[in-house]
Amino acid sequence: MKAGKQHPRIEKLLLEAARMFNSTLEYEELTEMILKLVATAVNAEAALLFRVDHDRSDMKIRFMNCAKDCQMKIYHWELGQGVVGWVAQYKEPVIINDAGKDERVDDDFWKTVGIEMKSVISVPLIGRGHMIGVMEAINSVEGAFDSEDVDVLVGLANQIAIAVDNANLYRQAKRDALQKNLLYEIGKKLSSSLSLNAVLKEIMSSLKQAIDYTAGGIFIVDAEHNTVDSIYIVGYEDCTEADVHLKFGQGLVGHVANTGEPVIVSVVSDNKYYIDLHCGTKSEIVVPIKLDGRVIGVFNIESNVLGAYDQGDLLLMTAFASQAAISIERARLHDQLLSTQKLQEQLNIAREIQQTFLPKGDLEIEGYDIVGENISSGEVGGDYYDFIRIVDRQIGVAIADVSGKGVPASLLMASFRASLIAEIRNNYSIRTICEKANALLCESVKPGNFVTGVYGVLDAKNHVLTFTNFGHNLPVLLRADGEMEFLREGGPVMGVTPSAVYEERPLYIAPGDVMVFYTDGVVEVFNEKGEEFGLNGLVETVKRHGTRPACDIRQALYDAVHSFAAPDHIFDDLTMIVLKRTS
Repeated sequence: MKAGKQHPRIEKLLLEAARMFNSTLEYEELTEMILKLVATAVNAEAALLFRVDHDRSDMKIRFMNCAKDCQMKIYHWELGQGVVGWVAQYKEPVIINDAGKDERVDDDFWKTVGIEMKSVISVPLIGRGHMIGVMEAINSVEGAFDSEDVDVLVGLANQIAIAVDNANLYRQAKRDALQKNLLYEIGKKLSSSLSLNAVLKEIMSSLKQAIDYTAGGIFIVDAEHNTVDSIYIVGYEDCTEADVHLKFGQGLVGHVANTGEPVIVSVVSDNKYYIDLHCGTKSEIVVPIKLDGRVIGVFNIESNVLGAYDQGDLLLMTAFASQAAISIERARLHDQLLSTQKLQEQLNIAREIQQTFLPKGDLEIEGYDIVGENISSGEVGGDYYDFIRIVDRQIGVAIADVSGKGVPASLLMASFRASLIAEIRNNYSIRTICEKANALLCESVKPGNFVTGVYGVLDAKNHVLTFTNFGHNLPVLLRADGEMEFLREGGPVMGVTPSAVYEERPLYIAPGDVMVFYTDGVVEVFNEKGEEFGLNGLVETVKRHGTRPACDIRQALYDAVHSFAAPDHIFDDLTMIVLKRTS
């Protein structure tokens, strides 16, 4: 510091910094405060801040010219370049008072920024033992920086590093919360819509709340004919249909459709696949929409800002794409069915067939109280339960849930039931029945379709239930003495691995014991806070009502689930069996 120069004491600056940083956790607001503080602390014309982000392939630099307008601007530059890159690498502060003679100074960057670099202090930000970033003071108003200026910024660095880290964690937490809520909300909305155009519109509008974009679209492909089946776009108002099809066929969208791999393009002008259909686009992110391992569409958004998207955006878009895939496929199938004007007829027929699969009433067997319940979420569902008489005082008990919904699910369930019944008539071994039913199912279902369930035989004379669980929700056994068990033994889901092996387990049932079989529609129910009813909710309900008759336990579970659910919760098929030994 030159003689006579009146610099604020470090202690006063630290107190001022603490006051400022405690006033906000908003990242951008905090960054502006830091840039102004840095420039003021050492009487500099401008300030710069860079935060290390391992998800980026470039440096995102925030800059403020306090001698001009004190407006924060963002620049993207090649990773590791300039004095910033040097300090980030070596983690040492540096002072340069003759910038024109120092090879570490990146003249191209400062030409882009629009000022002449004369002098600079660059200080690493290290907080909680790891590298946070770099801050710089540019161009001393008094002509040159000195060692006391360095001391001032080094004194502030730790506090700034912690503040930046905390604000980034807060920003990430807010972003994660927003994303989870968006995914939850869009999941509900998509599950209630069968219009393809409405589904695509909902996806694009919901995404806008989390990731900003100036143009984008969803391209639905027909892989069989290698054509674009449907398109929903935003921001390409001046483009013709032929232009958009070109973008799909030859651009980044077409590239992702062909490879099935997502891409983040920080600078579109450098990418050989990019086709310019939106004036001003500088960066782009493209994600495939997959169903059962095949690409059914492509999700694309563009920004007028360089390097606008990172790995966090990619993860969110991938989550959106995964959630959208089933809804898009379902909506497309729905549109196809509507075009033939046979949807209602087919649903009615499927529902009538499905009803014939279910028992006509509750099971009556001496010494036991057994009831079942099946409530479909639509006209047809994918759940099934049954009581199958084998020999005197031996009853087969089955509950199952198939992948998918609607008519396809009901057809898959019909195939499973037919296989199960056929093998029950030919075999006594439960494990053999399940292994053969699985092999038959594998021959008749498409990849990606499967069945979960539990099948057991109740020997009411000896009070033994022998069962196997094939990838299903764990049935609950509440003993009369209050102990709880879960029916885990079995094997994998049916319809995937032809050679699957299943384990069976005998289970003694004592007087007063209660057993509950159920499908995911009972436990995967959410309240307004996004909390799940879950296995804990089911267990607690069974414990509270375990001394009552089976029909009362069934009703108590139904009431508990519906009381817990948010008013706008979209229910899945709900199926359960309650078995209680009475004597």
